[in-house]
Amino acid sequence: MALGIGRCLLEKRKGHKRDRESDHKSSSPYLCRFLSNARKKCFSGFVFPSISRIFSYSSSSSDSTCDSIKMTNSDSESMGCDFPCTLEEERRIVTGLMSEAEDQLKEGNLYFVISNRWYTSWKRCVSQEISSGEASEVTRPGPIDNHDIIDSESDASDPQLLKNLEEAVDYVLVPEQVWKKLVEWYKGGPPIERKLISQGFHSKSYSVEVYPLCLKLTDSRDGSSSIIRLSKQASVGQLFETVCAARGVSKEKARIWDYFQKSKSVLLDPLSEKTLEESCLQIDQDILLEVDGSASSQHDMSSAGNELALVPVEPTANTMLSQGTVSNGHSNGSMFSLWKNPFKDDGGSSSGFGKRDKRGLAGLQNLGNTCFMNSTLQCLAHTPPIVDYFLKDYSGDINEDNPLGMRGELAVEFGELLRKLWSSGQNTVAPRSFKTKLGRFAPQFSGYNQHDSQEMLSFLLDGLHEDLNKVKQKPYIESKDSDGRPDDEVAEEMWKYHKARNDSVIVDVCQGQYKSTLVCPDCGKISITFDPFMYLTLPLPTSRTRSMTVAVFYGDSNRLLTPYTVTVPRDGSLRDLSSALGAACGLKDDESLLFADVFSHKVFKYLDNPLESLNEIKDNDRIVAYRFNQMHRGPGKAKLEILHWEQKKFGIGRDTKYFGIPLVTYVNTEPLSKSDIDAIISGLLSPLHRTHSSSSTVHVGEENGHIPDVAGETSGISSPKDTEIEEDNAAGDGELSFNVFFTETYSSSLKPLEPGFVANPCSATKVVVKWSEKEHEKYDSSSLDVDLPEIYKSSLFVKKPKKEVSLFSCLEAFIAEEPLGPEDMWYCPGCKAHRQAKKKLDLWKLPEILVVHLKRFTYSRFLKNKIDTLVNFPIHDLDLSKYVMNKDGQSCLYELYAVSNHYGGMGGGHYTAYAKLMDENKWYDFDDSRVSAVDESEIKTSAAYVLFYRRVKSESTSSYMDED
Repeated sequence: MALGIGRCLLEKRKGHKRDRESDHKSSSPYLCRFLSNARKKCFSGFVFPSISRIFSYSSSSSDSTCDSIKMTNSDSESMGCDFPCTLEEERRIVTGLMSEAEDQLKEGNLYFVISNRWYTSWKRCVSQEISSGEASEVTRPGPIDNHDIIDSESDASDPQLLKNLEEAVDYVLVPEQVWKKLVEWYKGGPPIERKLISQGFHSKSYSVEVYPLCLKLTDSRDGSSSIIRLSKQASVGQLFETVCAARGVSKEKARIWDYFQKSKSVLLDPLSEKTLEESCLQIDQDILLEVDGSASSQHDMSSAGNELALVPVEPTANTMLSQGTVSNGHSNGSMFSLWKNPFKDDGGSSSGFGKRDKRGLAGLQNLGNTCFMNSTLQCLAHTPPIVDYFLKDYSGDINEDNPLGMRGELAVEFGELLRKLWSSGQNTVAPRSFKTKLGRFAPQFSGYNQHDSQEMLSFLLDGLHEDLNKVKQKPYIESKDSDGRPDDEVAEEMWKYHKARNDSVIVDVCQGQYKSTLVCPDCGKISITFDPFMYLTLPLPTSRTRSMTVAVFYGDSNRLLTPYTVTVPRDGSLRDLSSALGAACGLKDDESLLFADVFSHKVFKYLDNPLESLNEIKDNDRIVAYRFNQMHRGPGKAKLEILHWEQKKFGIGRDTKYFGIPLVTYVNTEPLSKSDIDAIISGLLSPLHRTHSSSSTVHVGEENGHIPDVAGETSGISSPKDTEIEEDNAAGDGELSFNVFFTETYSSSLKPLEPGFVANPCSATKVVVKWSEKEHEKYDSSSLDVDLPEIYKSSLFVKKPKKEVSLFSCLEAFIAEEPLGPEDMWYCPGCKAHRQAKKKLDLWKLPEILVVHLKRFTYSRFLKNKIDTLVNFPIHDLDLSKYVMNKDGQSCLYELYAVSNHYGGMGGGHYTAYAKLMDENKWYDFDDSRVSAVDESEIKTSAAYVLFYRRVKSESTSSYMDED
């Protein structure tokens, strides 16, 4: 089983506040944050904490000390801990235990929740020892401290987690054996124990149940309440045992009700083996205990007497037609009772909307971050052919044997929900049963996290199709290449093959066909296929370019540093940035740029891979492009990075700090004397010399006006005595111009520069210049100590022009030819190799219901972004005829009838839906349980995320509408 493998992402703290960690004081300029690969799905969508996510750590953060949680010698003594293992041994032991846990997955395994704040400090210290090789320089973290993730009001003997914590941001999960080792080494706590559970229908996937089911128990005898915590996979029988033991009641006398919204809905069966999740019990929900023989419960006895069974107390499906109720998610009515077509006017009068007696205007209760689900359901609940189909008898279409389906259960549950939504007089429906079924078949949607409405729509349509697929035995059909045949013939053949294996109302109504063309860039081989689609995902053209500001380092007396702003493809590579910046700064043919991400006056990392995605560069990064003659970057050269360090008076003491822009040059990988290093530094700083005379000036920059060539010359091939720099250092090592120290990449300590110094050819070698008053008097250091521009800085005070694009421009971007990405290489049958082919999509056949997904969310390794551009989409008369290649006479005219909206930013926000009531020709706003009329002019907003169109005057729609 493939486990969810996350990535360790080292993010720099750039001085901006972080919502979750604003109270986390740290002397480290780096922040290690573990992301779970956007909650990477394993089969059914659950993730399991693997070694790479829990432990893998980039040692780049060890440039400074650990977090604020420190262990001093006194702390260690008070804990009675002598640390029998080195940090390297701790790391090795934890890695081994993690691997063992992954190899021995089974339901019921114990895991422990640890504060990510403490765990990150431990990882940093381990990495510091590995990087520096000197354990004495590393300060260990203090005792394990989980109090920052625990609810302060919870019982100390049973600590409960704060709500809405995020894995890898607020906490991490470690196996039981790892927890025992960490406690043995560091003590502390308190322990927060959780169990591994498995979920899924077709295939099981593992997940640690961080938040067990919390039920609020009310005792009908005295009205007292208490909290019951059980796994959502515990059985109803186990719930009875727990409640009876807690309340001192005999199991034979106890009755427990599903007490949703303080109303009796279902009497639970003590002998039932159904799980609490399957019984539709939700987190923080109420349950009611009644005890036979107690006076307070005599009048609540059901007509079934003492017989304990699932007894619904809500009206049946037929009685709901005439009663205004809030459905609790269960149903007892006839599944396929006759319903009148909600899209045909019955000729009767209707009262005002306030009485909510019109069908199709029921809201959906938010069960806890389920607005994404409610938005999608309301859009589908107002899709005429879908609703009309499910309000009739579709039992003959249910495919219980389809291995790709859900035995028809999802389709039945969806149909039942639509019936409730279209019941006359319905106010609000609580879709508990549907959510339970959805979570069972798609565990990624279980729990109470926010999800994407389009992802949920995609799963739901696929699931409904497989549940209703009339094809019981799918024939094997070998796909054929076009081989130069006419497109009409190939498209019809492929659609016929598709229908032979897929035949459902979803295919008939929601699926279209597009033409895909691939062209090999080497041999010119053309491959044409025709594939079905359920929805169109359209990119927003505004997301195709990006403005980036980069400082180019010249190193001459005229201009040391010059910022340039260039426009590059948003999904481009470093090569695109280099090309655009080179053109802007007039880069010569024999020159090149070295990009460096500078943070806290040091080079955080060098960007030297031309294929590296620009998405890896954040808007608040500060990038310097060092300009070099290419002869200085050949074989046998190594990067030398020169940092600036000074000591200033601060109050009654002194404060040491780094300042200025790092200087970077290339040197030979041969032993260098102190005089050589001194000469290189003097050459690089010569443009900053406060007094320039003919005898002391280094004549550099005359050829190209950029970084002094003399730095490269003094570093290797020619003798340092050939340059004028040596005049300042004629006395040799005894009278050097600068105090220079060596520092290792992952260490904050400074070491004296030894004779015979050799630069590392595999990575940048760092030396530190200690500036005194003498150096400040000689050189204008203010030119170095400037604020580097951010890649992109938006002004809070300048009002941006409102961006707007048309839906047609999005469509044109979708069908534009583009090369495949390196990760999506195409195997060319002509070349017999994978090629980065050019791909073009064209619309061939449009469906009855056209779903358009606007790609507002973009993801990269570091960035998650939402595009709030207003898309101007037609509400009426969307004419796509010029984009459809197949001219078969079908109408290409569409009308908008529903919109799924998303308000807010990434990782949260709120979903609503606009939907048109066809019989009234009016629009309504569905915001969970709140439903209100809305003017058609208000439908177009920048929150529009998924658009639902229906073909105008289509024969198939007419046939659906005209049937009784």
